[in-house]
Amino acid sequence: MCLDIWKRSCSTFLVLICFAYSTKTKHNFMRQLLALLFALTTIVSCSTLHSNTFIKPNDSFILGNNQHGTFKVKLQNVSKNEIEVYHAPMNGGTHSSQIVKPENKVTLSIDENTALYIVNNSNDTASVKLKVTGDVGLSMGYKN
Repeated sequence: MCLDIWKRSCSTFLVLICFAYSTKTKHNFMRQLLALLFALTTIVSCSTLHSNTFIKPNDSFILGNNQHGTFKVKLQNVSKNEIEVYHAPMNGGTHSSQIVKPENKVTLSIDENTALYIVNNSNDTASVKLKVTGDVGLSMGYKN
């Protein structure tokens, strides 16, 4: 995902940088400003993950079941049934279980090395919209 964003950003900034270098009067400030803008755009765009995730009936989606830093999830249940979310630290146990009703939104702060389980206990496919910020080097998978 970050690679796609980087490619789009890179092509735009490459044109601007080529223009700055091709002018007869070299403007160091302009080149430095463009380089800084490119770096900031790349960093900011790669620290956010957006996803529309579908979960099969009686299945779970697991986000962050690997070693990672803290992250925050803004989740919206866009299905017609309730879903359950809970935290599962890698060293064992679970906590912070809650039910998310259809069309409701929740914001969850997840500790380092803790997975977020999104559970669909219904007989219909569930769908959630996710916006993840913070450490986005997260594993993603399903478990039924």
